[in-house]
Amino acid sequence: MRPSRSQDEREFTFDERDFRRVCRMIRDRAGIHLHPHKRDMVYSRLARRVRALGMDRFGDYLDLVEAEPDEELQGFVNALTTNLTSFFRESHHFDILASHLRSRGAKPQTIWCNAASTGEEPYSLAITACEAYGTMTPPVRILATDIDTNVLQTGARGVYPVERINTLSLQRRRQFFQRGSGANNGLCRVKPELQALIEFRPLNLLADDYGLRGGFDAVFCRNVMIYFDKATQYQVLQRIAPLIAPDGLLFAGHSESFGHAHDLITPCGRTTYRPAAGLRR
Repeated sequence: MRPSRSQDEREFTFDERDFRRVCRMIRDRAGIHLHPHKRDMVYSRLARRVRALGMDRFGDYLDLVEAEPDEELQGFVNALTTNLTSFFRESHHFDILASHLRSRGAKPQTIWCNAASTGEEPYSLAITACEAYGTMTPPVRILATDIDTNVLQTGARGVYPVERINTLSLQRRRQFFQRGSGANNGLCRVKPELQALIEFRPLNLLADDYGLRGGFDAVFCRNVMIYFDKATQYQVLQRIAPLIAPDGLLFAGHSESFGHAHDLITPCGRTTYRPAAGLRR
């Protein structure tokens, strides 16, 4: 393992006070709790912003973020969010979703993917819907949100290195993706029919009001709550649970459990939940 650079070797001074300040700022803005072992990661990610803005001191950069949030706060958040994702990650959830959609017939369905990252997850949802209904135009609309505006742009473009779809079956690759050629060799694009099913939109799960009508037939909130403490998880679930249809489903990540929110959601399968009885209308 390559050793981390010492403070003396770093391009910018970054001391414990700076790190604690970053921790407070990202917690307040995005709910993310950074552990002490993330200090080198924080430096390497934010140093790019300090350098790009032509600054000499880390403290000056953090002053800018706090004093002029409209100018740099989004860049700060984008740099510190983690976007690990893949097509059909935790595949059992998509099998459950397919059965859930088929059981509801041809009436319009809405799905919210609220940690959409670079788009692999919402496109996996779209593929699942197409397969469940046997058509490229299923009665399904997908809202894909994330706090990171950079990854949302990637998702909306729907263009990926071909290696990203190597784990998919040949049938899925042919049916749902277009391979690039010439200057686009080595890339693939999701087909327009899939893109038409999805709306990408920025949304912060810590916001007081999401501005959503609710009634979602399924909500995917996977592998984002692990970055929140229990109190923040509960606050977020207080906002999400009422937005799920009474017979809708909430899907969580494999490392997430919500026993502390039993009054809001009830387990009904492997990391799958329904709104608690008191919330069902």
